[in-house]
Amino acid sequence: MLKSVDAGVLHVAYSEVGDADGWPVMLMHGFPYDIHAYDDVAPRLASQGARVIIPYLRGFGPTRFLSAETPRSGQQAALGADLLALMDALAIPDAVLAGYDWGGRAACIVAALWPARACGLVSYQSYNIHNLAKSMEPDTPDNEHRLWYQYYFHGERGRAGLAKDRQAFCRLLWGLWSPAWAFDDATYARTAGSFDNPDFVDVVIQSYRHRFGLAAGDPNLEDIEQKLAALPKITVPTVTIDGGTDGIRPAGTASHAGYFAGRHEHRVFETAGHNVPQEVPDLFAKAVLDVKAWSDV
Repeated sequence: MLKSVDAGVLHVAYSEVGDADGWPVMLMHGFPYDIHAYDDVAPRLASQGARVIIPYLRGFGPTRFLSAETPRSGQQAALGADLLALMDALAIPDAVLAGYDWGGRAACIVAALWPARACGLVSYQSYNIHNLAKSMEPDTPDNEHRLWYQYYFHGERGRAGLAKDRQAFCRLLWGLWSPAWAFDDATYARTAGSFDNPDFVDVVIQSYRHRFGLAAGDPNLEDIEQKLAALPKITVPTVTIDGGTDGIRPAGTASHAGYFAGRHEHRVFETAGHNVPQEVPDLFAKAVLDVKAWSDV
């Protein structure tokens, strides 16, 4: 069921599945995806007693900013603050947090900075918090070329390109990032409408510029960014995941293990690309259920 609530600087649209008195889990989507990534995960969790909350991120779908004055920032601190504000608005004291890409970053941030609010974490690509201090250090040529879209967004040609044909652009990314996933037109169309949000382009462009120091952040979020600069360890029970066919980071993120100080297990879903919950919903749901079981011990 699609619902909405004022939370922080946003009016957040979200899907809710399962018993309202069930154990809460927040499922966070990435870019360029939306809540439909969890269409097959949510019922699996609900059948095990979960109250499943799946919000549209800022700049996606029906979610809107409450004020025209709020910066249309996509920086990491904004994503974490939005998740925390939504939990407050829904009176959820703590939950299992699960996500990938931008949504995984939000989940990692809340787990790292407000561990009492996260009874467990499932994070695709492991420690998904940016080390902004090292953002200008070049990676290997093989990894650099996979970030072409980020560099494209650094210039006004990239902004114009995304604004001109966001549907085709995002579909290209789906194919490049999940090369083994044979999604059809109907599957893409269910999500593509979410990119028509009036703030989508501004939020996306700011996100990919801020992380390279090319755009200022929201001054109201600077305290969170300062805390993230210390790269705080995550202490809550965690399953981290890589996709074996991911087109962005094919080498995986098992090397991030040192950032996790609590119970931690890393899994590789060999057949999955970047959009793991939609490609292998059974495996993603199992990771969430395993973390929930760990948190109950």
